[in-house]
Amino acid sequence: MTMNNLFNPSDTAAILARIEKLTPTAQKQWGKMNVNQMLAHCNASLETAIGLHNPERLGFIGRLFGKLLKPKFFSEAPFPKNSATDKSYIIKGNPDFEAEKAKVIKQIKAFSEGGPAKCTTHPQAFFGPLTPEEWALMQWKHFDHHLRQFGF
Repeated sequence: MTMNNLFNPSDTAAILARIEKLTPTAQKQWGKMNVNQMLAHCNASLETAIGLHNPERLGFIGRLFGKLLKPKFFSEAPFPKNSATDKSYIIKGNPDFEAEKAKVIKQIKAFSEGGPAKCTTHPQAFFGPLTPEEWALMQWKHFDHHLRQFGF
């Protein structure tokens, strides 16, 4: 069975449909971010997958934990609620909802339509080198996680 990912047009369409339902008044079910921060956070994560944002690799201990946790994160299980967030992805302030929503929709489409060639070859800060398929799976799971966080 193939897991959902952002290279699959139907999976991408389903994520985009869920994003379209988001409103500025969407309330979180868990976590610390408001909906505006969540969209900006997802934009930053997708920018990493595309290669526009390259956070520093974690130190040895962080990379060791990443290696141990990678199989769980890339399994069919959804991301756990209240997972730790790398400091480079913590969004301060209150970004503009409409601007972040429009940007995330545009970036998802560009990533999905660009396919493997659109992926970064830079190692992910926690998990290290990822294949384009792993990036696509991780991004789908990340969006799913945060959309569920807001009841979508």
